[in-house]
Amino acid sequence: MQLPEIIKKRIKNEGAISFHDFMDMALYYPSLGYYNSPKNKIGNDGDYYTSPVLSSLFGEMIGRQLEEMWFLLGKKPFTIVEYGAGTGALCFDILYYLKNNTLLFKELKYCIIEKGEMMRQRQKNLLAEKVSWYNSINEIGLINGCILSNELLDNFPVHKVIMKEQLMEVFVDYENDFIEVLMPSDEKLKNYFIEQEITLPQNYCTEINLQAINWLKDIAQNLNSGFVITIDYGFPAEDLYSAKRNEGTILCYKGHQINNSPFENIGEQDITAHVNFTALNFWGQKFGLETCGFTSQSNFLRSLGLMNYLRKLEMENKDESNRDSILHINKLLIDMGNKFKVFIQKKGVKSKMLTGMQFANPFP
Repeated sequence: MQLPEIIKKRIKNEGAISFHDFMDMALYYPSLGYYNSPKNKIGNDGDYYTSPVLSSLFGEMIGRQLEEMWFLLGKKPFTIVEYGAGTGALCFDILYYLKNNTLLFKELKYCIIEKGEMMRQRQKNLLAEKVSWYNSINEIGLINGCILSNELLDNFPVHKVIMKEQLMEVFVDYENDFIEVLMPSDEKLKNYFIEQEITLPQNYCTEINLQAINWLKDIAQNLNSGFVITIDYGFPAEDLYSAKRNEGTILCYKGHQINNSPFENIGEQDITAHVNFTALNFWGQKFGLETCGFTSQSNFLRSLGLMNYLRKLEMENKDESNRDSILHINKLLIDMGNKFKVFIQKKGVKSKMLTGMQFANPFP
C-alpha cells in the first residue's frame, strides 16, 4: 500500500488527524516516509543541498570550534553527539580535521543519533573509525563535550495553528482529496505562546514545534558539561511571527524546487518549517542551558577563518576546480550563510567567549 493510501485509511478509521501527525507520517513512516525511503535526498541528484555536501571546509570550521570547546573543558576526554548526520559528510570532515590534534583525537568519542536505517547504513559505509550509532541520546550516558545538529529541527513535525476568535489547530481530513479543517487547540499549544508572551493577530497562521522543546530537554538532562550547537534556518520570535509571515513557513523540497503543497508527492518530498530560536533560548534556560551566542552561518564561518581560504583560492590559478571551490565557499557565506543561523548554548562551562561567536547578535 502506498503512503497516501495508508494516511487515508488512518483518517477513515480515526477521523481527521493533526497536521503534526500527517507531517510525521509523510517524513518518517517506516520504509515509505521521506526520510525512511531509499531515495537519495541530498546533492545534485537529490532534493536539496546541505552545507557539508557543498564543501569540506564547513566541517573543518566546525572542527575548529569543537577543538576550542575541548580546550575550554580542560582538554579532557571529549564526546561529540551529532543528531541526524545525513550522508555522514559533516562527521567525516570534522574527524579529518580533529585527527591533527593527537591528544584530543585519542580520547574522542563521536556518537551519531540516527533513526533512519537507510541513512545509518550510508553513514557506516563512509565512516570507519571513532563513530558509534544510537537511537536516542539516553543510550549514551552523561556527556562531556558538544551536541551538534545541522538542519535537524526544521524537519521535526510541527503543529500548524491559526488565530481566530481563539487559537485553532489545523487538522487533515480527506474528502476526494486531503483538506485542512480547524479544531480548537489544546492548552499545550496555547501555553507555547503565552509563556513566550507572543500575541498573534487575527487570521495569523504559523507553526509550533513542541518536539524541539522535548529534544532540548533531553539534551540538557544528558549534558554534564559542554556545549550545544544548533544550525538551522529560522528566526527569533519577533521576526518569525512578523506580519510578513502570516501564512506560516512550511515549505516542501523536491528536485531542488520549492513548493508549499505538503499534500502532494507524499513521502517523496521534504517538508520543513522554520525554527523559533527564541523558543530554544527560552526553554533552554529553563532546562539549565546558558546562551553563548546567536549569529548567521556567514558570521560564524568568517569568525573561524573561512575568508582566509577564499582569499588564498582567489589568488591562485583559477582552474575549473578552483572556481568550483570559490563558488561553494561563497554559497556557504552568502546564500546559505545568510539563510542559516548558528545558536550555541552551554552547561557547566565558565567561559562564554567562543571564536565562532565573535559577531554574535544580542538575543531579543
